[in-house]
Amino acid sequence: MNKHDDFQGREYIYEYPPYSPQDLRRREGTLIAARLMTNAALTAPFAGGVSHVEAELVYGEDAQEQIAQKIEELAYTNKVWEEMFKYEAVMIRESDALIFLGSRMAADNALDAGCGMCGGKPDCSYFYDRKNSKYGLVDKTDRRTETVIKGPLCSARVNDLGFAVGSALWMATRLLVDARPFASIGMAGQKLGYCKNSGMVIGIPVATLSKNPYVDINPDYHLINMTKVLENSRKQYITPRTVTTFDYRKWIPKRQEEK
Repeated sequence: MNKHDDFQGREYIYEYPPYSPQDLRRREGTLIAARLMTNAALTAPFAGGVSHVEAELVYGEDAQEQIAQKIEELAYTNKVWEEMFKYEAVMIRESDALIFLGSRMAADNALDAGCGMCGGKPDCSYFYDRKNSKYGLVDKTDRRTETVIKGPLCSARVNDLGFAVGSALWMATRLLVDARPFASIGMAGQKLGYCKNSGMVIGIPVATLSKNPYVDINPDYHLINMTKVLENSRKQYITPRTVTTFDYRKWIPKRQEEK
């Protein structure tokens, strides 16, 4: 029988500086929580009992920066979005990981329950009349659109996506991690190819920081945030040092010798 008496180790965990070894160890815990949140989303109830929610877990400085910049790009396409989208882009940069949840059926496979929730008569005609369909099947190969989300969408499927998001957030509260759903992240992720089979995508950033990064933010948060403050502090600190050209050995005051 093998002995297992060599299990030992030591790990230092702290959230600063970002992406340092101690911070990466902290982020590993967030990833475990994010995976469990994804499991919770995939086991949420679906109308008709058919699963149609897909998920992607994204993390890393480069990937998160790409998503943040896409949100900033979308911010300038709609005046109503501009301010909050720019703020939410900062939140993406400050997150540990992102969960994308999308509905594979919302755009091309209605529930056919005749509920009328999509905005028309209770026979799904509003959905099918505005789609390129044949034999009751939607042809989604024409991906051209003038809007961020190409509708109409089956509202029953969108409701299911809401249940999935709610289940993920329920798990987040039980695991004591910070998380919040954003449409902006979902739209940016969809444009970048995340949950590529979905007609609608919601993004959920996740973090295990001492301060929840998704609440209590400053006005003009895209300009006044931790990264900007640190960068400006470095500038203010370094600049005076480069102005004085004296040799430090000559201008440092000498202490008077004690008698």
